[in-house]
Amino acid sequence: MSDGAALDLRDARAIPQDTWERTDLLRLVAASMELAELPAAVGALTRLHTLDVAHNRLATVPDEVGRLGALEILYLGENRLEAVPEGVRALTALRYLGIDANRLTALPEWIGELGALVELRIQGNAIGSLPATIGRLGALRELHARGNGLTALPDAAGDLRELRVLDLRDNALTELPASLGRLERLRTLDLRANPLRALPEALASLPALDKLDLRWTPFFPDLPPAAAALRERGCVVLH
Repeated sequence: MSDGAALDLRDARAIPQDTWERTDLLRLVAASMELAELPAAVGALTRLHTLDVAHNRLATVPDEVGRLGALEILYLGENRLEAVPEGVRALTALRYLGIDANRLTALPEWIGELGALVELRIQGNAIGSLPATIGRLGALRELHARGNGLTALPDAAGDLRELRVLDLRDNALTELPASLGRLERLRTLDLRANPLRALPEALASLPALDKLDLRWTPFFPDLPPAAAALRERGCVVLH
């Protein structure tokens, strides 16, 4: 199941003990194994570029994962995590973090320290709000936060100047901060199934936005002025 510096153990019954001696590994896939524990020995794999332990039964991740300084891609989705593991904080090279479909109720304040993040997936949790520090993720291009309990976004969300995709479907948002009008590279904004009362006028000036999804919001049959202006200039507006 190994190929050069990659080891794919999907659907295997256990992780072989000699895996932790494979210091040449760049990619380890231990997904869909019904793992209840990830051994602390994972910290020895300091050359890892990708670690996939999604679709397991993990309630914790050892702090030793923080030793994986070269890690760029981390899949933790569909586990039983109640918090973003503290060890993730040290992974400053991380470009992709998938921690969707867990049991999160919040993101840590230190999430903004992961400055290399390009894609963050937190959908399918129970997160009621995002910390203002999320605005420090200056390289972030995609934020997938659908299916949480979000009731508001921080003004700092407008600082995500590289953002292209913002997925907020199926939350509890009644309004959005006007600061989103600063997201000059945003192309897709998904607001489906939110009880929105209005849209900030600043959205109308987003130059790159080419898809705005307002289906299953109160905006039917009439569009709010910002959405109407976007449609007029060629943006696809679904409602």
